[in-house]
Amino acid sequence: MADAPLTGALHAPAAAPARPRAFSVTRLPGFGAIAVLSFALLYLPIVTLVVFSFNDLSSMSDWGGLSLRWYRDAWANEAVQEATVRSLVIATAAAVLSTAVATLAALGTTRQGRFRGRMAIYALINQPLMVPEIVTAVSLLIVFGFVRSSTGYQGLGYLILAHSAFCIPFAYLPIRARLENMDRTLELAAGDLYASPVQAFRRITLPLLAPGILAGAMLAFVISLDDVVITEFVKSAGQDTLATYMLGQFRRTLTPEVNAISTVLLAITLVLLTAFFFITRKRG
Repeated sequence: MADAPLTGALHAPAAAPARPRAFSVTRLPGFGAIAVLSFALLYLPIVTLVVFSFNDLSSMSDWGGLSLRWYRDAWANEAVQEATVRSLVIATAAAVLSTAVATLAALGTTRQGRFRGRMAIYALINQPLMVPEIVTAVSLLIVFGFVRSSTGYQGLGYLILAHSAFCIPFAYLPIRARLENMDRTLELAAGDLYASPVQAFRRITLPLLAPGILAGAMLAFVISLDDVVITEFVKSAGQDTLATYMLGQFRRTLTPEVNAISTVLLAITLVLLTAFFFITRKRG
């Protein structure tokens, strides 16, 4: 009888080995400090820019009190008004054109199955992302210079085409991602119900694809709005956008008016992103 407890202990089930905790980068030493430092380096300059846009002095470092002086000056500046209208026209046209081309390209590369040359098409569409922007700008300058000398046309069409070509991959990526994640069951069911390809696209594919198209258009709009390198190479005299106007101001007398313009551009971007967030959340 004395051996019974010992026998029971020998036959007791062994404790299961402890499972190792899943790896998480947040548990690495110094992660919190590095994260805080990264956010500070990213956002403190932006906060400083916004704060000094309300500075009453013309200094970029000395605070002289709260004022809307530089916003009023920018609003009354005819050069800023012309550059703003020109920037919005170019960005809107470029967003529409690049999104339309990107939508067709995404449909062609995701709805046709595997075919020879698909990777080459991917590379061509994403070429502006892989090649330095200065190379694209110089190439467009050479091509448009030949067209200018042949036709004599000096309008905004060159800037619109240049921005559209540069923005295509930015619009293409979210549209393609949306298409690849879409369930094709409804499209196939529409075909079984004798819907033509156009009807199936208009009633099924397009509504489901709308958030991706909206995301691509907004991204293309923002990229076009703040582009400097391509605009500086392609534009003709008197065709400054807000970005190139601000660059010109840096070469002259620098005042907080540039901070005010940058703050307005930042506000426009935040409004667009917030609107997109609510739209996609409601549709989701």
